[in-house]
Amino acid sequence: MSEGWTERLAGALSPAQSPGRFALRVLALSLAALLPVLALYLVQVPGMAAHVLGGGAAGGRFLRQVLTNGVPVVFVLTWAAALMLVAPRAGLLATLALDAALRLTLFAGGHAAVFAGSALAFGSFGGDPAQALQVVGPTLAAAASFGNLAGVYLYAALLAALPLHVALLRRHWPARGAGAIPLHPRLVWLAAPGLLGAQAWVLSFIARVLSG
Repeated sequence: MSEGWTERLAGALSPAQSPGRFALRVLALSLAALLPVLALYLVQVPGMAAHVLGGGAAGGRFLRQVLTNGVPVVFVLTWAAALMLVAPRAGLLATLALDAALRLTLFAGGHAAVFAGSALAFGSFGGDPAQALQVVGPTLAAAASFGNLAGVYLYAALLAALPLHVALLRRHWPARGAGAIPLHPRLVWLAAPGLLGAQAWVLSFIARVLSG
């Protein structure tokens, strides 16, 4: 199978390079995924685009939140995807499962840590970490349904990981051999989004459990 752009992208994100170059490339991919998803969110929420682009204090707070919260979240999740998917040390199914588990844990655990830390450090949620943690479930549920900024960060991270999943499937799916199920190269572009959609579904299930 000839090398496609997804394989070249995966090669560019190989952890076997200088940490600085690796970080810059992960950041570039993170921003390339975040910007269109953020634009989609602004368009779909009535009045949101005008509210943000109109300037003023509210627009400034929104942009600061994206820069200080969204960019780091997407960056960390994309970094994890590159580490798990570009140079896997396990089989295909195990790699996909470990990738999903790691990134969903980082996403959910990161929100829990930020909420609890905000309660302790800044008095948010009445200064009660337990009350702060009660908000995690609804926040994750809204994120899975693309209903808040956390959803923007989630789907931006999934979009950034899409070409890495495609490259992984193209490299490791058995094309022939005993028991192999042939997979047309173009069908990989259906399989990979399905895998990422499954991660969003798992997150919504976790959110329902946390919401009690």
